[in-house]
Amino acid sequence: MSRFYYYLVFVNLVVNIVASVPSILLHYTGKGALSAILLSIVFGAIVVWVHTRFYISFPGKGLPELLRQVMPNWLTNTLLVYYSILWFLSGLITLITFAFLLIRFLTPDMSLILIVFNFLIFLCVGILMKTNRIFYSVEMILAFFFPLVFFIILKAITSDKINWDYAKIAVTYVNHTPSFAAFAAASFTFYGVSNLVIFNRFFTTQQQFGFKQLITVVGSAIVILMITYFIPIGFNGFKGIESLVYPWIATSDSLRMEYGIIERILFIFLLFYLAISFISILIHWHVSLELLKSTFDFDRYRIKSFPAMHFCVVSIFGVVSALLTIYLTEYQLFISTEKFYELLAIQFFGTWILFWWVKRRLKIVKETEN
Repeated sequence: MSRFYYYLVFVNLVVNIVASVPSILLHYTGKGALSAILLSIVFGAIVVWVHTRFYISFPGKGLPELLRQVMPNWLTNTLLVYYSILWFLSGLITLITFAFLLIRFLTPDMSLILIVFNFLIFLCVGILMKTNRIFYSVEMILAFFFPLVFFIILKAITSDKINWDYAKIAVTYVNHTPSFAAFAAASFTFYGVSNLVIFNRFFTTQQQFGFKQLITVVGSAIVILMITYFIPIGFNGFKGIESLVYPWIATSDSLRMEYGIIERILFIFLLFYLAISFISILIHWHVSLELLKSTFDFDRYRIKSFPAMHFCVVSIFGVVSALLTIYLTEYQLFISTEKFYELLAIQFFGTWILFWWVKRRLKIVKETEN
């Protein structure tokens, strides 16, 4: 597989170290979180395999092009709008989470709406870029921040402040009934492959995806999930860990660089999360916008050379994001995110049925033409 495929997977894996996934997992510590993680690994492997194998069967084509070939326009448009909303909400959760995080730990005196507005300016410009430029932007940011990710994780694992006895206690709860909320949250880390719904247009040549590639993706996800779950427990203890809103922020603030220019790892960690959050939202909202462009004829609403429809959609993204950021509390965001992840886990079964039906219909069409 192309390296750009792994970028989609890796960004979604890493951004969930800090976002809502660890909060949900640790909230259910002792209530089936670990067994849910193990179950999600099996489910996630199926997600990666099914989605990747489906899209590599149609090089250079996204889901909109495939649906147009086998479905009436009204049904295709309905599905594309539905998927567009899902991708928009996926990016929105990351945006609001990061805004709350900045207010709490870095800029408590700054207006929340001002933080979101500054973030939205760059996002709204970025999502209008072409798909190949999105990939190149992601590549540059990952090349710069990947060593930082590796350093922070290594620093946490080797720290003398971590107590692995707490992690051993957490392992003893593996026989508890899996929590569906924890299962859905852990499964979300595997969903980066779903971005092929649009980004498969970039892969115009036939890609190879077999058992070795699957092991690479799933193995990376397992490592990230274990790190996400056990390290905060090791630093903060087994009891009371479920009450932490941002467990990895508390964990990073326990780390120090005695001889570094910046002593507190927290500030480096926030810088890293800013960059990863930005490209994660950029990917999600770019997919959302492209799905809408495949539904409606945006070029039809140009005013001379000005892309009026693009501007309207991006403005709607910004207004909705600002309003929800203002009116949502951290608790409401947590509950809403939990329900959203559960919805995603359920709707994947419908997506797999859709994939099967599309492949079957295209096969029939091909046989009829021959």
